[in-house]
Amino acid sequence: MGNTRVICGVMIEETVPRWMKEQGVTGGWLTAEYSMLPYSTNTRKPRDITKGRLDGRSNEIQRLIGRSLRAVVDLEKLGPRTMWIDCDVLQADGGTRTAAITGASLAVAVACRKLADEKKIDAPPIRKLVAAVSAGVLAGSPVLDLNYEEDKAVTVDFNLVATEDGEFVEVQGSGEESTFSNEQLTEMLALGRKGIAELIAAQRAILARLMVRPS
Repeated sequence: MGNTRVICGVMIEETVPRWMKEQGVTGGWLTAEYSMLPYSTNTRKPRDITKGRLDGRSNEIQRLIGRSLRAVVDLEKLGPRTMWIDCDVLQADGGTRTAAITGASLAVAVACRKLADEKKIDAPPIRKLVAAVSAGVLAGSPVLDLNYEEDKAVTVDFNLVATEDGEFVEVQGSGEESTFSNEQLTEMLALGRKGIAELIAAQRAILARLMVRPS
C-alpha cells in the first residue's frame, strides 16, 4: 500500500435499519463509512461536517466498500444485526479505496470470528476474504498498486475488487484522456488478479497470527 495508511474498524449493533423492519427483510445488514482526515493529504482536506454534507467521492467510495463486503458476508447468518465498517484515511498516497476494502475485509473477518466465539452465532458469516488493488498503464507499461504520482500520470486507471477464489466483485476502469484496447483490458485484469492473490495471502497470514489462542 506504499505510504497510504487507513484504519479500518468494525462495530456491531444488535439491531437492523428501520427500512428492513418495515419491508420485512430478514437477516442483518452491513454498511460502511469512509473519511479522509484533514491531514491525510498534502493540502488540508476540510472535514465533510464543515460543509454539511458528504462529498461525492467519499459517498461513492463508502458505497463501494459496503458492496464489496456484502458480496462475501452471509447476511442471513449474521442475524438481526448491523455491521458498521469505518475506514478512516490517516495518510493518502493513492489507492485509499482499495486499501480500505482490503483492510475492511480483515476487520470483518475478526469481527465475525468474535461473534462466533461469543456464541452469538453458530459460525462466522463471512464466506470468503476479499481484497482490492489499483492497476494502470504508465508510459506504455502496466503498473500495479499506483501511488499518488503514478495515479496522476497514468493513461489508463483501474480499481479491481475480487474474492480469494478469483471472482470479481467490481471492476472500475477508465482511460485518462485516452482509450485502451481489449489487450490492455485483459492485461490489467490479469495484473489485478495477481496483486489481489498476494493481498489475500497477506490477509491469511495476519489472520493466522490473530486467531492463535493461548493454550
